[in-house]
Amino acid sequence: MASLMRTFRSISGTTAILRRRGYSSYRQPSTTTQFYTACPNIPIIKPFSYPVASFHGTSYRRNGEGPPPTDFAAMDVLGNTPVPSTAVDICMSDGFQLNSGARILNGSGVILAGGEAFTWQPWLPRGGYRLLNAKGQWEIPKDSLGLLSLLWPRPDLLILGLGPEIRPISPELRRYISSLGMRVEILDTRNAAAQFNLLATERGVNDVAAAFIPIGWKEGIGANW
Repeated sequence: MASLMRTFRSISGTTAILRRRGYSSYRQPSTTTQFYTACPNIPIIKPFSYPVASFHGTSYRRNGEGPPPTDFAAMDVLGNTPVPSTAVDICMSDGFQLNSGARILNGSGVILAGGEAFTWQPWLPRGGYRLLNAKGQWEIPKDSLGLLSLLWPRPDLLILGLGPEIRPISPELRRYISSLGMRVEILDTRNAAAQFNLLATERGVNDVAAAFIPIGWKEGIGANW
């Protein structure tokens, strides 16, 4: 009992010493406390937090909403450009009808140049209704295109419509067209007419010329049958 009393007085004495030195209880200081105790001149920055906004997502397109459909007709840059009077409206088996209402019939071809239309029969100088040489190449006398040599300034491009199908043209004819300072594009007459209409509207009738054979053309028979 006496020993227990001595132990109690020892603990009580220790507690009194701690109280005199400013300690009411003892706990392990945190790392932050130890750091700022060792460095008292550094200001303490208190932690803080940002407000977090709640995320709310909605569908980009709702029923009945969204971008309007694309009107490709409104994007036609040539829509307001007048069609040349020499544009080909109809390719017939024995001739053509132009935008001006003029009609070329009786199996004749047509030359379109400088905003004018001329009937064209390139088979006449040789006699008969033949436009192919012995090699199967499309060949006509140079004089058949003599009208183009009178134009000034000359068109940059000549579109040849050779009838219902495409044929290679002879090297001599190609060289003659090149000597006039013109490029040549060879197509069947339907596609040649469509190409001429587009380019003549876009570039003007002075830059593009055309020479067409009717789509009903048959070698040795012609187009008026």
